[in-house]
Amino acid sequence: MSILTEIAENVRDGNATRVKELTEAALNEGLSAPQILKQGFIDTMNVVRKQFEMKEIYLPEVLLVSRAMKVGMDTLEPALIAARAEPVAKVALGTVQGDPHIIGHMIVGIMLRGAGFQIIELGGNVPPQQFINAARNGGAQIIGMSCLVTTARPSVIATIEALEAAGLKGKVKTMVGGAIMTKNYADKIGADGYAPDGALAVEKAKELLKLS
Repeated sequence: MSILTEIAENVRDGNATRVKELTEAALNEGLSAPQILKQGFIDTMNVVRKQFEMKEIYLPEVLLVSRAMKVGMDTLEPALIAARAEPVAKVALGTVQGDPHIIGHMIVGIMLRGAGFQIIELGGNVPPQQFINAARNGGAQIIGMSCLVTTARPSVIATIEALEAAGLKGKVKTMVGGAIMTKNYADKIGADGYAPDGALAVEKAKELLKLS
């Protein structure tokens, strides 16, 4: 079994300690950070996302996978940054208050990290003030909000309003995504950008910060 296969299996099993060990070992063996990112993490999370959508696994299992993923990505991130000298920008990612789902925005975070962004991972059920703190105290230049349930939509609006009240709207960009989000809705509520998936989130983030 290859070390990348071992990483993928331990991510799926939620074994965070082993994921950290294997990621370090893979780097020591000379495997590139982008290769580990793709085969160890991105491909694995795509499988987990599909299993979750098909109800083959449930939220407690996804949380274990996500924790293992975060540990692995924290281990891998310095190597990803080293390949690009420094992060291109900071992005705070979370699922808004009233919605506990996290797997979607975590995949977005992985894609952004792979493109050189530094991620401030806020998790699920994030209140507006926590997003504001990530911008004001954490230095996030973009706030990325995920929302997958209709009942949590007001939290997206509340976060954008809180950003404006804090005097940060315009200085800090806002991106939205998730199953119930659309470009039209994003425009309507005053978000700066919308992305339906991780790849397009990378493009939109670069566009908002005039990096491409």
